[in-house]
Amino acid sequence: MTVTDTTVLEAVLRRDRFVVIGGLVAVILVAWVWIVLGAGTGMSAVAMTQMAGMPGMDMMMERAVWTPAYASLIFAMWWVMMVAMMLPGAAPMVLLFARANRAQKARDRPYVATGIFAAGYLAAWGGFSALAAGLQWGLEQLDLLSPMMTTTNYWLGGAILVAAGAWQLTPIKGVCLRHCRSPLAFLAQKWRPGPRGAFRMGLEHGTYCLGCCWFLMGLLFFGGIMNLFWIAGLAGFILFEKTIPMGHWIGRFAGVGAALWGVLMLATAAVSS
Repeated sequence: MTVTDTTVLEAVLRRDRFVVIGGLVAVILVAWVWIVLGAGTGMSAVAMTQMAGMPGMDMMMERAVWTPAYASLIFAMWWVMMVAMMLPGAAPMVLLFARANRAQKARDRPYVATGIFAAGYLAAWGGFSALAAGLQWGLEQLDLLSPMMTTTNYWLGGAILVAAGAWQLTPIKGVCLRHCRSPLAFLAQKWRPGPRGAFRMGLEHGTYCLGCCWFLMGLLFFGGIMNLFWIAGLAGFILFEKTIPMGHWIGRFAGVGAALWGVLMLATAAVSS
């Protein structure tokens, strides 16, 4: 390879890196903007957040009618929310995959678009979104979820907090979190060639992230599915837990705090009943 060829290749690889970073930023921004605008529900998340604490608001709001179109909308809302909340924490893995692919390209080996890996990752959260939408429908039918998309039952709210806090302390959570915090080890151990292999790697990584964070996402049923404070707070917590050096300890302390909060709510419900 000549000096000119090497220079051209370096320029191409540098451009690819900027394209991946730009693509990630664009997707995350679009997802957040759509969530803030209300995700197609007809009311912005800002308005829903402001109205959630107003007394009697649940009585004034009519329950949604679950048609196939509305169910599809709720599924899309959950999936885009997962993109907004989870993709920032997955960015190091996506960028590392892109870097590994650039190395493959530099050695004249088969090159796979980074978007295929990202698509596999988001497919895992698409499956979760379908389950979450189904759970939302079930809770609404049981009158356990208000029209403002928050829990209406102290027992359910306390149970969600206790379960989410306890999950933070389980060995499975620890295994999944260690995986999410070690992207280089994952690529070294799980590398598969070709587009199918890239999609499978993304799906597997997404499954680990799902195991790490699915109960945290369940807290949205407690705080409000479209409550911006809860959405942004959980997104920031997940990002810190996965990326900063003491993230795993932050997750454990938060788990203990959530569990104690839940126990307090259950005790209050028991005394009041």
